[in-house]
Amino acid sequence: MTIAVLGIDLGKNSCSLVGLDGTGRVVLRRRIRRETVIAFSAKLPGCVVAMEACCGAHHMGRALVEQGHTVRLMSPEYVRPYVKAQKNDDRDAEAIAEAATRPTMRFVALKSEAQLDVQTLHRVRDQLVGERTALMNQVRAILLERGYVVAQGRAKLAACLTELLDTEAGSSLTARMRTLVAEVRERWQSLDRRIAALDAEFAEQARTDENARRLTTISGIGALNATALVAAIGDVATFARGRDLAAWLGLVPRQVTTGGKPKLVGITKRGSKYLRKTLIQGARAAMPTLRQGDTRLGQWLRGLLARAHTNTAVVALAAKMARIVWALLRHGRVYEATAVAA
Repeated sequence: MTIAVLGIDLGKNSCSLVGLDGTGRVVLRRRIRRETVIAFSAKLPGCVVAMEACCGAHHMGRALVEQGHTVRLMSPEYVRPYVKAQKNDDRDAEAIAEAATRPTMRFVALKSEAQLDVQTLHRVRDQLVGERTALMNQVRAILLERGYVVAQGRAKLAACLTELLDTEAGSSLTARMRTLVAEVRERWQSLDRRIAALDAEFAEQARTDENARRLTTISGIGALNATALVAAIGDVATFARGRDLAAWLGLVPRQVTTGGKPKLVGITKRGSKYLRKTLIQGARAAMPTLRQGDTRLGQWLRGLLARAHTNTAVVALAAKMARIVWALLRHGRVYEATAVAA
């Protein structure tokens, strides 16, 4: 039995394996425990091992590469069309193996442990920010029920809590509510400290990492965006051009074509929502300054704002920033704004 392609459907406890020979015929079907996959693959000669890019795939992929195998990771949405009839683990493994043999298939590059560490820190920070926002909204609702209407903004809410808890102005609150609001404020301050610690860690990484430091020269990209992009992109040679990176982030228009008549609608919103969100927020913050500059980018922005909505221009600027990110990483340069010729 000679296995040319081994498809693995990863599960939490058990995995389904399907092996294909050189002609694409199924020669192996097996279901084994997850911890025995590495031992089983060590007995096989070097072959192509295909998996979906999911949780745990990068760790297992690095172990398989050390054994001499060629690992191909694919997005689950690209594997789905190859599932035949009823969906089960064996059919999924067969579809994974078949999809890996297609010449036009797009594969996901293996991420190193350092990249996964940075991505994990970003996910934890994003979760902490969400918890802080939910906590602030809860405090606002509690105060609104007692007749206190707080203006928008964290600073306004913090000032209101200081006035209510640290002065006599909060005497209208019951003793139990004062204690509860004080506990909520303490949790809020704890979240602020944890988020600030992660921000400081990202800032230090942006100073020490060459690629991240290079990206911070772009207007609208700071330490948070730079470290997240470097960790997610990895090898920039995976993308042939800048538009491919923008499309990977879901920042390009979605095509609706029928009868040979193409129509462009909203952006595709594919890929990482977190990366897309941070890029768009950075573009929104940088646009007031960029639109006034005497540069080619400023001239392009002014022309775009004259014929499109501000939100459309912000997303277009984020897509252009993604292309600039690709160019800087691909050619090893820093960003230099080009002035418009007189």
